[in-house]
Amino acid sequence: MIDLEAERKEILRHYRRLLRYAKPFLKDNDAKIIKKAFNTSLEAHKDMRRKSGEPYILHPLAVAQIAVEEIGLGTTSIVAALLHDVVEDTDLEVADIEREFGPSVARIIEGLTKISGVFDYGSSQQAENFRKMLLTLSDDVRVILIKLADRLHNMRTLGSMPRHKQLKIASETMYLYAPLAHRLGLYAIKSELEDLYLKYTDTDTYKDLSRKVRQTRSARNKFIKDFIHPIEDELNKYGFKFNIKGRPKSIYSILKKIKKQNITFDEIYDLFAIRIILDVPLENEKAACWQVYSIITDFYQPNPDRLRDWVNTPKANGYESLHTTVMSKSGQWVEVQIRTNRMDEIAERGYAAHWKYKTEGGGSAEGLEQWINKVRDMLENNTANALEFMDEFRKNLFVEEVFVFTPKGELIILPDKSTALDFAFEIHSQIGLHCLGAKVNQKLVPLSYQLKNGDQVEILTSQKQKPNEEWLQYVVTSRARTRIKDALREERKNKAEQGKAMLDARMEHLGVADTQQNMNKLQAFFNVATLQDLYYRVATGHIDIKNIKEVIFTAASDKSASMLDPKSFDREVQKIRGVNSDMLVIGETTSNWDYNMSNCCNPIPGDDVFGFQTEEDGIEIHRTNCKRAMELMSNYGNRIIKAKWTEQKELAFLVGIRIKGTDRVGLVSDLTRIISTSLKVNMRSITIDSNDGIFEGNIMVFVNDTGHLDKLIQRMSKVNGILTVERFD
Repeated sequence: MIDLEAERKEILRHYRRLLRYAKPFLKDNDAKIIKKAFNTSLEAHKDMRRKSGEPYILHPLAVAQIAVEEIGLGTTSIVAALLHDVVEDTDLEVADIEREFGPSVARIIEGLTKISGVFDYGSSQQAENFRKMLLTLSDDVRVILIKLADRLHNMRTLGSMPRHKQLKIASETMYLYAPLAHRLGLYAIKSELEDLYLKYTDTDTYKDLSRKVRQTRSARNKFIKDFIHPIEDELNKYGFKFNIKGRPKSIYSILKKIKKQNITFDEIYDLFAIRIILDVPLENEKAACWQVYSIITDFYQPNPDRLRDWVNTPKANGYESLHTTVMSKSGQWVEVQIRTNRMDEIAERGYAAHWKYKTEGGGSAEGLEQWINKVRDMLENNTANALEFMDEFRKNLFVEEVFVFTPKGELIILPDKSTALDFAFEIHSQIGLHCLGAKVNQKLVPLSYQLKNGDQVEILTSQKQKPNEEWLQYVVTSRARTRIKDALREERKNKAEQGKAMLDARMEHLGVADTQQNMNKLQAFFNVATLQDLYYRVATGHIDIKNIKEVIFTAASDKSASMLDPKSFDREVQKIRGVNSDMLVIGETTSNWDYNMSNCCNPIPGDDVFGFQTEEDGIEIHRTNCKRAMELMSNYGNRIIKAKWTEQKELAFLVGIRIKGTDRVGLVSDLTRIISTSLKVNMRSITIDSNDGIFEGNIMVFVNDTGHLDKLIQRMSKVNGILTVERFD
């Protein structure tokens, strides 16, 4: 039985908490407007419940709470957050919202409301939704911030969703929303989204790392206390007002470091960072940060390669801080971040804090506003389909920057790995399109030259120069890619028009009518997907005009035309799936599904897996923590198939094991004995590389399932001299 009175009290408790956090910035009528929005949402969602069984109204209340408490947004955002699902889930329309709450709230709601209607074949509904939401960015960045708050609450409450939904939502979050939070400077939200993604896609790893972080907490706290003691005394002596806190690394970033550097948990030296936050006036910020840096390096030796000065040159998302890594007395490296209260708020709350400081006349949001202008530019000039657009957009989210200069000394900030050609497009599209080469620091370099911090770049142009396909292989900015693609498309269109004229003349010469049926026969004969392609190939000579003969039009080749129908692929998928069979059982001989194991992650029984319907090779089986899983689930949700392993044990699967240890005589024979005799495992290959008494090796073996693999790893770990044993993809 549901206790309605207890639920009513719970809802009121959440509502009052929201008002308590909003109180400091409420003006005149604000409390009444928030109350009206709350009552409207409460009424609209009164008969709705979430998958967990709780009243639906608790979700918009939680989203509004995140918007205020964790992002620092104001009244308009609270109202929009409370109403964000009303238009989508009830009879209320955007016009009703505008009449009751004004145009600002209505515009935000419209941006948040999912798109509906027809989609291009091969496009993705999620990508279309995201593109629509980004279009409102040019009007109001709060759309994206509330969407992030909405996604964060959905991820926090993902436990009540079915498994396949968890995987899809988590992958989409990691693919788009975590990079977006990073780009908008919301580091706390970005880290939490990444950790929650790991929690649902690779649960065992998440639990294992969480446990290790918990176990080392008390030792870590003692270490921090000892480390900061002399610094605190010195800062007090100089009369600084300050606050010092330790910041542990997120679970996801720990895992990323373990994989990237191929090390164990115990080998990660910067599991935590010390953050020193100063309370100083705006005009003294830079001097104070460097003074504190000087104090720290009086006590601890700094690593010169690990100094990061984002105080003088902030990141493109506005992040400002001074980072150094120093050697502690106990022989551990410690990262120290030095920043002011203003910088810390911007680091924690990103764009919302920029807004606050900009309206108060302090600080600058230039980097972020330049980025948002680039997004607008990209949206207005992008003719690609939604998936292509999303790919371009993502490339510009999770990147470091490179700082370079024009010949006149103007600073230009570009994504890391940008080339001289990217720089040319950044200056002006026409300069990019006619770019012939570049001079970097007075020396001639090719267009593909990758820029380095401090480079001074001069672009050389020629009116005869035109973009070519090769350019797309080394530009990294979306601006350059979009302009190049547009120019190539235009060139292709002009060529296609020439090809059409040539084809029309040829058909007239043959006495063949220019009908749709005849064009279909031509497309089928030359195996081209579109008429545009056909014309282009004729113009470029890929199709010799002399090979277009009368016999093509008289042969009965209509049946092949149906292969070009894009919807036939989806129909085939549905036919294969059948009405009720939405679960693929891997390893059953009776299965009528055509599937194979993907090479990117080599799944074995016991792994958490899903099926992905490809266009040509049937169904691919992937592990849920595969590096491609995130992209597939985010963009092609309609092609994901639930999959589980059969109970049969006689199947054998190839898996890779990486070992590290200290070299000794007889080690390899001990390992191979365990593999082949004690566990009856067949080995396909073994490679061992030894250097200065340390060895690394890769072994490829056939196992039945993850249980079989775990036993093998445990036994190998006990061999004398072995330091680490782990599976690799």
